[in-house]
This record gives sequence, structure tokens and C-alpha cells, in this order.
Amino acid sequence: INAEYMGVGVESILRYTDAVITGYRDHAWHLMRGGSIQEIVGEMMGKGIGASKGKGGSMHLYKPSNNFYGGNGIVGAQAPLGTGVAFKMQYTNPQAPEGVCLALYGDGAANQGQLNEAQNIASLWKLPVIYGCENNVFGMGTKVANASANVDFYNRAEYIPGIWVDGMDVLACREATRYAKQWCMEGRGPVCLELFSYRYMGHSMSDPGTSYRTRDEVQKVKQERDPISKLFARLVEENVATAEQLTALEKESNKKVDACVAEAEQAADTPLSEALTDIFDGEQYPIRLVDGSYV
Repeated sequence: INAEYMGVGVESILRYTDAVITGYRDHAWHLMRGGSIQEIVGEMMGKGIGASKGKGGSMHLYKPSNNFYGGNGIVGAQAPLGTGVAFKMQYTNPQAPEGVCLALYGDGAANQGQLNEAQNIASLWKLPVIYGCENNVFGMGTKVANASANVDFYNRAEYIPGIWVDGMDVLACREATRYAKQWCMEGRGPVCLELFSYRYMGHSMSDPGTSYRTRDEVQKVKQERDPISKLFARLVEENVATAEQLTALEKESNKKVDACVAEAEQAADTPLSEALTDIFDGEQYPIRLVDGSYV
């Protein structure tokens, strides 16, 4: 949907000792945090091999072993959660945090009150959190100018420094993240990155993406700003790779994805016995079913 490439630049700077938390566009992030395609597709299909055992679905992909905390279905909820993760990272040594937390949210979530509350406490306590606003111009089917009084998301919090980043340039995302991480690791508090991009597709399967914009508008962005095409041309121009090599790499990647999807399709469904697991932590209590029995 033209939101995946931003993470490539960002993740090239982050390490697994750093944390990432995001909203429901979490598929590419799960992969970049060390997850597998089988885990992603399996989760979406309700398979036991899924990242959350097939019980969470598309919005709930996690890789806690590599500090990836989702995948959150409540709009904007990841901002205070990510702020809490950053608090943990800073707790033992405020002047030299053990890592940073990248808390991602969309332009639609930027108007959530909980984001402002989280940023306020992060600034007060100088927490090592990077607030990443993935501005793809549309919050569901609403253009940002129709929903936000201030569309410069990077400078909304006057007490947090912000940087506008061309989110459709992988290298720009990389260098902005390098600067932001260094800022946080020096104990200087949070920073905000506005990753400006454009959503090619509709918000969901029920949204064709054509009622609030024209097809010509989408095509114009693809022709002028498409991140893959731009990087392809740059790699060839600077003799990093040939067009033939890059085309072969794309074909190889497509084959790998197809094989992983096929493997996920053949995996076993999540068994019914998993329905009541992972609900309680610590001491377990009997659960009464509708027929009067207990499990």
C-alpha cells in the first residue's frame, strides 16, 4: 500500500535492543523485526504458526524477543505504550539509555489526546522515544486538511523537536532516524519524525480508494515519487547494481514470498484448545462455560 519502505530506512539504523511499536499496519514491521512471512500470513489465516497463534489477526503481530510490541488495534494507543517502553529503557541510566523506542502512528491518530499526554510526559522526563508520524495524506477516507487544523505534524508539540522527512525516500528515512536515535541516546529526550508519504490503496478491503481522490492523482504520485522506482534508478545511476540484477532480485523475492504463503496455507488451523489460553497471567482460575462445566 506504499507504507512498507519507510521501515527499511528506519530499521537499518535501529537494532533489536531498540523497540518498535506501531498501529495496525504492522506487517512489514514484523518482518523487519525478525519475524517470518509464514508468521504474518499464518496469523491472518488463523493458523497455529501465526505470530499470535492465529488468535489476533492482522492487527496483532508481535515479536517480543526482538522488542517488537505490535500491532495495536486502538487508534493512537501505541503512543503511550511506546512511551512506557522508553521509560523502562531509560530507568536504570537516564544519561545513557539502553535503547530507544520508536512509537509509530498515522496522521489520523495524530489528533488523539493520548498522544499529546504521552509526548508531554516524555518531554518532562526526557524519555528516549522517537514519535514517528506516518503521514500518508489520508485518515481512512478523509484528507488531512479536512481533519487537522495543523497539518505540520512534525512541529505540533512545541516542546519536542521535530523533523519533516520524505517518507518516500529510503535513504532520507535512514539518515533522519540516525539523527533522532543519537539525540535520544544522549539523554536529550524525545523527538518527532513526520514521515510524509502517500497511500496508494484504500484504507481497507471495503474502501476502493477512489471516492475521495481521482485515479489520475494516484498515478501521478506513482510516476513522480514512487520509492521503489526512485531507489532502483539511483542504484543503477551510481553503479551499485545493474537493472538486470535488480530485476532478478525482484523475481527471486516474489518466488520466496509465494513459497512462504503456500507453506502458511498448508499449516494447521489454530486448535480450539487455544481459545482460552494466554488470557490470564499468574495463578489460573477455573472458567465456567455456558453448559455449566468448567475448564
